[in-house]
This record gives sequence, structure tokens and C-alpha cells, in this order.
Amino acid sequence: MEILITTPSFGQQSKEPWKALEDQGFTVRRPVKAHPLSADHLAEEIGNADAVIVGLDAVEASVFAAAPNLKVVAKHGVGVDNIDCTAAKAAGVRVVNAPGSNSGAVADLTFGLMLALARQIIPAHLSTQAGGWERFTGVELTGRTLGLVGFGRIGQAVARRARAFDMKVRAYDPYLPAEVFPKFDSVQTSLENCIASADFLSLHMPGTPGDAPLLDTAALATMKQGAFLINAARGGLVDEDALADRLRSGELAGAALDAFSVEPLQAHSAVRTAPNVILTPHIGAFTDQANATMGVMVVEDVARVLRNEEPINSVA
Repeated sequence: MEILITTPSFGQQSKEPWKALEDQGFTVRRPVKAHPLSADHLAEEIGNADAVIVGLDAVEASVFAAAPNLKVVAKHGVGVDNIDCTAAKAAGVRVVNAPGSNSGAVADLTFGLMLALARQIIPAHLSTQAGGWERFTGVELTGRTLGLVGFGRIGQAVARRARAFDMKVRAYDPYLPAEVFPKFDSVQTSLENCIASADFLSLHMPGTPGDAPLLDTAALATMKQGAFLINAARGGLVDEDALADRLRSGELAGAALDAFSVEPLQAHSAVRTAPNVILTPHIGAFTDQANATMGVMVVEDVARVLRNEEPINSVA
């Protein structure tokens, strides 16, 4: 059985996913073109692969049409917004992912970004490194309101960390029953209230290609004066031009972004030159533990599908 692995992060920090492949006896092929692949490029690369493990590549109907042997697409991660699951089902191809594999990693990064913003750690470091001795005044997390837009595994993990800092957590998630929120000392609220009441607003919702940004100009205008925004989810959730304007005006105190509407981040992006911003290259899931768990989970589910068994983490 041949597996095409397009994402360079597969087994990057751990040998365990490669051992899982070896144990299953799979033949592995890597693409010629660089990741992430467009749908046209992936269609060119797919060949006779029985399975493909993807990252942010565009898996559209044209890919399934070009793949006569394809039986399963595995997302090396959680969000499947880059995979046309309807087209997969029509083609008789299963889609699997690795839910929960990177929750702790993304939650850690989210909290790290929050602390870096609050205490101005990066500008303080750069100033001291350059020979300065300027004292940077920050804000404390204790007693502040953390708004979580999306309260799945990652949002809940962030809420657990916020508890240790005595933060007040308000969360919005239209898919969860009300009884979930109190388990994490969190108050369920509307999207509008979550955005408007937060001192720190953190996004943990999936994105859908083509959808308007969740935080557009109007929504950003409802945020508190001096609030901070963290987005370690999907870039399309935020209107980056509007965010840059709010940062330049001083209405928002800072923002940290690990995901962008176009990746890699474009040279002309407005957020590159915005003040009080931290930009990281979509590294939320890049830890040794997450890398090992994610890789092994998708390999094992690919093997199940290829043995005509039901996968554990089926998306479509």
C-alpha cells in the first residue's frame, strides 16, 4: 500500500510515526512540490496512492478525480476546512483526523502569547538585547476577563490554564450543551458578549474557506479599549487589515497571531508593520509530544481504513 505524505511536519520531532508506518509495511512517497499544495498540484502528485496524509494542502474534488486508488485522506492535525469532505464522500474516500492530539500544545502557545503580550516580553527583550535598560510596564492576568470563542478541547485546555491565573473566563460555543461550561469554571455567553467583555480574547473556532471573517471591522470595534487579541486557530477568522487599523489607533493594546488568511504571511500584510503585535508561523501544534501523537493517530486510522475496518476518528 502506498501513502503520499505531503506535510513536512509528519514525524518531524518524533520517530514514533515513522515506526508506525514501518510496522504497517506501507510504502511512503513524498511530493516533489513544496507544501502546502494547491488542488492542481496535489492532483498531479496523487498518482496511485492508496492514502494521503495532508497538512494545509487543498484537497478538492479535482484531487479525488485524479486518484483512482485513493481510499483515505488523513489530516495531520484537527481542522479539516482544507478538505472537501462532501467531494470525498461522493468519491467513496474516507476522511480522518487526529482530534485532541495538539490541544495541549496549542493551549500552551496561546497562554505563552497572552503572557508575552501582557508583560511586553518581546519588546523588553529586544530593547535589552540592543543595549537599553528601559522598564516596560505590563498588565497582570489575575482578575482579567478571558473571552474564548470556541470551547472545544483547545478552548477548554486554555480555560484550565486560566484558572491557575485567577482569570474570569467567558466562553462562546454554539455546539456545546450548557452543562459543559461550569466544569471549567467558565460562564457561557453569546458571541457578542464574549467579544465585548474580554480583556483578552482568544479564538479557537474552525474556519471555512470563503466565509467572511468572524472578527470583521464591526466586531473588532466592539472590543474593549485596551484589550488584547490572540488567534492561534485559523487566519480567516480575523480581518487582518481592520486589526492593523485598531492596533495603530491604540484602541487595541496588542495582538498575537499564529495563523493568517494567506500563509506564509505575505510581505505586504498590514499586520507585519502594526504596533504591539506578535507574529508566529503557525506553530501551535509544533511540539514533540503533539507531533508523536498526531502522526501515530493518523497512521493507525489509515491502516484501519485500508484493512476495511472502521476508523476511530472519522470525519467523513
